[in-house]
Amino acid sequence: MTRVMLAVLVCTAMPAAAQTASPATGAQQPALRIAFVNSREVLLRTPGYAAAESTFNRDVSEMRDEIQRLRQQLDSAVRAYDQQSIALSPTAKQAKERELRGMQDRIEQRADQLQTKASDREKELLQPIQARVNGVIQGVRAEGNYAMIFDAERAGIVAADPSLDLTARVIQRLQQSQ
Repeated sequence: MTRVMLAVLVCTAMPAAAQTASPATGAQQPALRIAFVNSREVLLRTPGYAAAESTFNRDVSEMRDEIQRLRQQLDSAVRAYDQQSIALSPTAKQAKERELRGMQDRIEQRADQLQTKASDREKELLQPIQARVNGVIQGVRAEGNYAMIFDAERAGIVAADPSLDLTARVIQRLQQSQ
């Protein structure tokens, strides 16, 4: 599938002043807990994702084939025009060129329609999977009392403690909830 964006779940952290010792009690607030997941790995291993990806790829392949056929028709029409152009009058040439430009415009318009249709289809196939993944991540976040869980792929994490990686836990929960 095209690159899928998984929403990063971020909860509002306590203000910095609340994290320090309270003057009245001298008590420390708990440390801010953060973790991360690799969204790409989670999606690849989520039950139902492979079937959704296969369906999407089949649908997109059909759309690509249609555009390729239309472009081949345009290429054939241009070749025929090139061969006939010497024998055509200036008026006939202009008419044929307008016809070819119209054909090209229709192909571009159809390609745009198919791109929109592909995007809509991808959303349709992935929305239930992403909702399930987000729910599991939110559950893991709440259960572990994490203030934030970052998406390692999108957040651009350069270095992190591997013990903060919740990817395996999220995948396990997704596979158990099937």
